[in-house]
Amino acid sequence: QVQLVESGGGSVQSGGSLRLSCAASGYTYSIHCMGWFRQTPGKEREGVAAIDSDGSTSYADSVKGRFTISQDTDKNTLYLQMHSLKPDDSAVYYCAARTSYTTPSLRLSASEYNYWGQGTQVTVSS
Repeated sequence: QVQLVESGGGSVQSGGSLRLSCAASGYTYSIHCMGWFRQTPGKEREGVAAIDSDGSTSYADSVKGRFTISQDTDKNTLYLQMHSLKPDDSAVYYCAARTSYTTPSLRLSASEYNYWGQGTQVTVSS
């Protein structure tokens, strides 16, 4: 089992920055990939960024150049640094972990992940 706990959400004005953190515990050695997803009411969960155990990353087109995913393996913590935030970035952000291998093209596919955090709200006002 893997437990994930997000933190760092909040409210910020358009153009501002936030950093989300996700602390992983449990069988962290079994994790092959971690990602950030977001969801707004009535919409499907959207992949934002993901990072494999080898450091390879993937980003949604909507956040490229503004968001950076990183991990501190010593602290078992995943980060999402968000800059130039827009109102459209407002959502509940979820941290996720996958314990199986998959192709890089599926890094941002929610169905590939088997562990999820509880989510943290990010609100960007105009």
